[in-house]
Amino acid sequence: MMIFRIIGESFRFAWDAISQNKLRTALSLLGITIGIFIIIAVYSGVDSLRDKIQSSVDKLGSSTLFVQKWPWIFEDNSPWWKYMNRPEPSLRDYAGLKDRMDMAVGVCYEVNASNRTVKYNSSSVEGANVAAASHEYDKTWDLEFQEGRYFTANESQYGSPVCILGAEIAEGLFDTDSPIGKQINVMGRRVTVIGVYKKEGEDMMGMSQDKNVLIPLNLAKGIFDVNNERYNPQVTVRGREDISLEEVENELRGLMRSIHRLKPGEEDDFALNKTTMLSNQLDIMFGVINIAGTIIGGFSVLVGGFGIANIMFVSVKERTNIIGIQKSLGAKNYFILMQFVFESVALCIMGGLLGLLLVYILSVVITSTSDFKVTLYLKNIITGLSWSVAIGLIAGFWPAYSASRLDPVEAIRS
Repeated sequence: MMIFRIIGESFRFAWDAISQNKLRTALSLLGITIGIFIIIAVYSGVDSLRDKIQSSVDKLGSSTLFVQKWPWIFEDNSPWWKYMNRPEPSLRDYAGLKDRMDMAVGVCYEVNASNRTVKYNSSSVEGANVAAASHEYDKTWDLEFQEGRYFTANESQYGSPVCILGAEIAEGLFDTDSPIGKQINVMGRRVTVIGVYKKEGEDMMGMSQDKNVLIPLNLAKGIFDVNNERYNPQVTVRGREDISLEEVENELRGLMRSIHRLKPGEEDDFALNKTTMLSNQLDIMFGVINIAGTIIGGFSVLVGGFGIANIMFVSVKERTNIIGIQKSLGAKNYFILMQFVFESVALCIMGGLLGLLLVYILSVVITSTSDFKVTLYLKNIITGLSWSVAIGLIAGFWPAYSASRLDPVEAIRS
């Protein structure tokens, strides 16, 4: 109870000193406020941006592997020609993996013909991405429909002239009318619309089904060469949920090496890409940004800390005789020490709260005026207050210590 009484009295003395010198207090808070604002604004912006990009990466699937010619992340000092000479993933690779993969939920072969024009009567939409995939496409990707359905096994097997539209394509061709059952022109072929994807909106990585037109792979074989590298062929493998991604990757690598007849010790001639590769790069990139923001904001907080220390020395000088009276009446050194330390901490916490308030106002303004949502997370609030308390303790300790060591007789005489 004595501890709580000392803390309570110390805070009361600190509050009296702060409220009696409002202008000086406001000027002292300015450096801390700006420093905390910069640090937490950077943290909040980076966290919000990272969450938005990470949600885009997550669409690829945490248990999904992509067999491609080019890796998403290049190794240091890797010659470009090493990747240029690799073969593209082929239907032979797909067939071999489909028959022999035990740890996969689905194995799918995909190609994309980008920047195409699709037509319906007098309406047309340019810049569409025409994707062709084997029947397992719905097992390797999470598909949501606002109307219609996915391909049947027979439609995929026999290459029926059917398609699934992205929401933007459907709106551009049919406006508010239902496109189900209507025929459109895709790459010179008339195909019937059997489904429409749910509208997603474009994410930070530009990935969306909204501008896609999906047709069966066996239909695409009669329209263009599905093995040609200009159509970016890839094999997508989604592993089973009860098996770790590493095990699925090891099985996939072993099967691909067997299909390509690579000898032991011979380097892979294919790339196995996964979302963790992108997540690791995001960690590195945003870690650097956080460090830069901390350094910039830290200098401002440091300057604010010097200001607090200076004000605390002035406060000790002004109240020297009061300190002498308190000590002559039996006040212990630690009571005097805590009194000034709490005053310094209270000043810094007020500055930190003001900085956090400014960050919150800025986040509300950005969120309401743009498509980018900025969130002030609890961990950043705690970080801001922790910085404030730490600077308060550091800046206030030496003035408080010098006050606690004053001789009561000399202090009263001053």
